[in-house]
Amino acid sequence: MNRGERGPGGGAVEGGTTADANLLHTNVQQFPDNQVIAESLREAAQHLEAQGANPFRVIAYLAAADTIANLDVDIRTLFDQGGTSALDALPRIGKGIAGAIAEMLITGRWHQLERLLGGDAYTGMFQAVPGIGPELAARIHDTLHVDTLEALELAARDGRLEQVEGIGPRRLAAIRAGLDDMLSRRRRWRNMRQRNPLPTEPPAPLLLEVDRIYRQKAAAGMLPTIAPRRLNPQNKAWLPVMHLTQDGWHFTALYSNTSRAHELGRTEDWVVLYFYNDAEEEGQRTVVTETRGPLIGKRVVRGRELECRTLYLTQGN
Repeated sequence: MNRGERGPGGGAVEGGTTADANLLHTNVQQFPDNQVIAESLREAAQHLEAQGANPFRVIAYLAAADTIANLDVDIRTLFDQGGTSALDALPRIGKGIAGAIAEMLITGRWHQLERLLGGDAYTGMFQAVPGIGPELAARIHDTLHVDTLEALELAARDGRLEQVEGIGPRRLAAIRAGLDDMLSRRRRWRNMRQRNPLPTEPPAPLLLEVDRIYRQKAAAGMLPTIAPRRLNPQNKAWLPVMHLTQDGWHFTALYSNTSRAHELGRTEDWVVLYFYNDAEEEGQRTVVTETRGPLIGKRVVRGRELECRTLYLTQGN
């Protein structure tokens, strides 16, 4: 079925056949996971387009969404039987999108979409735990200063979590059970990612150049902004986001919106760079201004400081 035969919500419109409409209705009823994943892909494409991302990436997500929505098999069953290779073998589904689908099926979340929506990683994770809503997720973080599911599980076991307002014995039991299930699925996803790491990363000079371009454009007000869902009580669209293709790599850059960045006043210094190659395999690095040691005052890529030091020595500055 062609994209032109489908409405914005994926339904058949005038010009489509009755068979098309019946097939879609059957797929929605029999394979709900297919439709949820297809809609997530479409939503990501919509936000990427609005933020000026690579149009080929937008088209790829829309094409993949159509493939998943029109499958006559359950995507979860397909994945359980054949892993990411079975997903990659589907028409218009590349390795990177297959990985995104696997992430959604295993964890129930998609980090990339949350990022495009201005979401915060840990509050999104906490809200996925049965018994925890948006307000409670924020209260847990602000009270206990935990940022990961592992830290939340420890708090649930050592008595700290039940001290948070709104958590009684029944809710605590539900949270513990939910955490056990979620952490099991996360370990599966982590193991899969470790077996298939990104083979290469952009060179340090390129990461520093993208960081420079982002900060320059952000300071000049040249970038679209999104409203982070966390640490943004006025729901203000203040966080600049940049999508850029450079030297065969595709980048998304934005300032860090973590509690630590806010506490240290570094929200306009720490730049998070997400990058992917032509296979859509994504990696991440953070660029900061060094505050100590021989690189003090220089922009450095966290985890790749030695490369940055060599670069600055070579440049003679």
